[in-house]
Amino acid sequence: MATIAQPAAETHYPGLRRANAIVGLLHALQAIVILSLATGFRLPVTGAFLDGPPGEAPSRELLFELPIGVAVAVFLALAAVNHLAMAAPGIASWYDRQIRGQRNVARWMEYSLSASLMAALIAMLAGITDVGALIGIFALSAGMIGCGLLMELINTPDRDTRWSPFVLGSVLGAVPWIVIGIVILGAEIDGSVPGFVYGIFFSLFVLFNSFALNMWLQYRRIGRWRDYAYGEAVYLGLSLVAKSLLAWQIFGSTLAA
Repeated sequence: MATIAQPAAETHYPGLRRANAIVGLLHALQAIVILSLATGFRLPVTGAFLDGPPGEAPSRELLFELPIGVAVAVFLALAAVNHLAMAAPGIASWYDRQIRGQRNVARWMEYSLSASLMAALIAMLAGITDVGALIGIFALSAGMIGCGLLMELINTPDRDTRWSPFVLGSVLGAVPWIVIGIVILGAEIDGSVPGFVYGIFFSLFVLFNSFALNMWLQYRRIGRWRDYAYGEAVYLGLSLVAKSLLAWQIFGSTLAA
């Protein structure tokens, strides 16, 4: 009798689901601690509006003040929700399918909010208060993250890698850091930049670029990055380190004052 071929067993990733649960719980715990310990420290968000004919200096108005403790807790909470969802029983099978297909849509959706909020907060700590500039920095960061998603969507495992989204995302992602760097250098002329701002700028700059390096290693299929799941695990570690480092640098420098 002819034998019926059995379908290959699907690959599951219990280790990644456990890692998501741990990272999600750590993010949630940090968000709670930050909210409970933070002071009422706020940073201004301003707008410049014409107060005469074109060519005259616009008047600058205070629009509102952003409570930084709440903002830090928000990006930690966004990460917590995403990672805990990936470990939840009802979503874990979807997550496994995503990793088998060498993509993670949920990761990029969370990054588009949390990483963009982080970039805007770094800009505010450097002295950028204009609402238009902050929206632009947020949007550029979100656009960079969108290019990461596009990179995974168009590069299926059975075809050669197309690098155009990676290149475009790198260009978009560089702009906020250039703007923040210019502002920091300009303020340094007067010697008015606190040391913690340099620490936040350089440490987060390195970590943000580590995400791009991880993707590059994945699509170049170098060493252990030949396994997409390994790159996913690296993303988990980078997410935890980057968000935690920014949260506690801000807390130690401003929120605990």
